[in-house]
Amino acid sequence: MKPTYLTEKSINAFIAAALAEDVGDGDHSSLAAIPADAQNQARLLVKGDGVLAGVELAGYIFKAVDPNLQLDVLMHDGDRMKYGDVAFTVRGKAQSILTAERLVLNCMQRMSGIATYTNYMASLIAGTGAKLLDTRKTTPNFRIMEKWAVLIGGGQNHRFGLYDMIMLKDNHVDYAGGVREAITATQKYLQEKGKDLRIEVETRNLQEVQEALETGGIHRIMLDNMSTDTMREAVAMIGGKYEVEASGGITEETIRAVAECGVDFISVGALTHSNRSIDLSLKAF
Repeated sequence: MKPTYLTEKSINAFIAAALAEDVGDGDHSSLAAIPADAQNQARLLVKGDGVLAGVELAGYIFKAVDPNLQLDVLMHDGDRMKYGDVAFTVRGKAQSILTAERLVLNCMQRMSGIATYTNYMASLIAGTGAKLLDTRKTTPNFRIMEKWAVLIGGGQNHRFGLYDMIMLKDNHVDYAGGVREAITATQKYLQEKGKDLRIEVETRNLQEVQEALETGGIHRIMLDNMSTDTMREAVAMIGGKYEVEASGGITEETIRAVAECGVDFISVGALTHSNRSIDLSLKAF
């Protein structure tokens, strides 16, 4: 089952905006150099190792550019890929293939990089019971695709945006006057507005964890930038009453030790903001 943000409408809205940005009033290079009736084919060549992502999206892009383009899918989202693999072939009007080429590649290269890194980070905590989450540290107007890539790579999505979950972070807590004040004000707001949203509160030390526990009425406690010793103590204090998420500067070198503290979730902003795209190429043949 796909997440609620991933709909045909949202995907096509993204594609329409991206094509408007790139194509403008026409792909004049292709219109000028290629006969309008020319029919050709191209294949998607893999030029790096990792986890493939964006194949389904590519289908939407080709269809948006030209419904008559024919896509022959040879590899699927989530497949392991290696240098030299061919993910798919596309055939039809040559001008249409060329117009769609860069948007397909830009999306698939970035999505495959995210899926690959997510898969690697998830493998580092395998068997611990902790689940890997993304964050809102995404590229503006590309969040749908980045979070989709995290799913393809074996991670899980945190909230999609500001509207679908309450997260009381350090600045919220400080502006509200403390953990208790932030939580109670949020509960009042939700009741007044008739909204049913999950509440997560970020804590920076054991005193704030205790304050969150005493206030109650929440769903998850985030342990932010804590040492593993402090996290283990916090997990023991919480005692399964609420979900526990670890966050803040977690790296490849530290993620396993964090998971072994007993947290339920680990959020890693680097899944979407600091990974390397994987080189792909669309070549005529």
